[in-house]
Amino acid sequence: MSETSPKKTNQRIYKQIHDILTQARSRAWQAVNHEMVCCYWEIGRVLVEEEQKGEERAAYGKRVIQDLSKKLTQEFGKGFDTSNLWNMRAFYNAYPILDAVRRELTWTHYRILLRVEKPEARAFYEKEAVNARWSTRELERQINSLLFERLALSRDKSGVMELAQKGHEVHQPADLVKDPYVLEFTGIKQNDHFYEKDLETALIDKLRQFLLELGKGFAFMARQQRITLDGRHFYIDLVFYNRLTRSFVLIDLKMGDLTHQDIGQMQMYVNYYHRDLTSEDENPPIGIILCSEKSEAVVRYTLPEGNNQIFASRYKLYLPSEEELASEIKKERQLIELEKKIENEDTANE
Repeated sequence: MSETSPKKTNQRIYKQIHDILTQARSRAWQAVNHEMVCCYWEIGRVLVEEEQKGEERAAYGKRVIQDLSKKLTQEFGKGFDTSNLWNMRAFYNAYPILDAVRRELTWTHYRILLRVEKPEARAFYEKEAVNARWSTRELERQINSLLFERLALSRDKSGVMELAQKGHEVHQPADLVKDPYVLEFTGIKQNDHFYEKDLETALIDKLRQFLLELGKGFAFMARQQRITLDGRHFYIDLVFYNRLTRSFVLIDLKMGDLTHQDIGQMQMYVNYYHRDLTSEDENPPIGIILCSEKSEAVVRYTLPEGNNQIFASRYKLYLPSEEELASEIKKERQLIELEKKIENEDTANE
């Protein structure tokens, strides 16, 4: 037996015991947390049911909350200020069935979810917070960046309901893509003078936040990935791998308007990865061009019909409002419909 064997054995035993304790503490914390959330739900139920007993009680509900806050804080300590009691009341109204309350989410998660007015959006964020194990800070960021609205605006009514009921499911390459991407975490302002390499550096420096914005299943692979064709060097800004689509995801950053040359360049990158670097058990690579402006017509006429590999999306360096997003999507749809109408008229006149 070697001299290092006892040390290795001790390390192995320590690791096993460490894992047991860590898992036990995690389960205990989750159990305590869930009991607290259920307790707050029950308090909310009492407050709501008391109000429903008559108009007179409902009228002095505000005074009741203030009085309860003082008494409960004196006896049980923090956590019972008036705003939290109103949150408990709102919690019961939003989740009237206790069994629907998720064990994985903390009271802070639910307080953030209560700010979301649309029930379908709230249901989406709740499912995604559980499935993706979002921290409270990540949940808040996704709500502020209008993730649900950005995904929902490209879907019909049935698609929106499916999004609310099941969360964000990835079935095809297009499901990975957003338009726009919100990159407010880079710290670059919309009117700042900057270069593509500045944005690239900011995204790498804030890789965790960028992965959150990209979505599910992404792993970072390379930056400024060089490919050489006939002695000429080309550089792909960012390369990721997505385990859900089992494919490489190539990202190029572009300033200003998107051109057909930009799209052609990405087509070359995708072809190269497909033919030389993609295994037989993997799906074809996906290319995403992030640009500040784009023309749908340029994208549509440059790419082949039935394209499902290359996508052009805009990026924003600030958190957009829901009204702004809706206005932009409406404008793009009108332009697409107009271009299709002109195209059909040209075809009919031939």
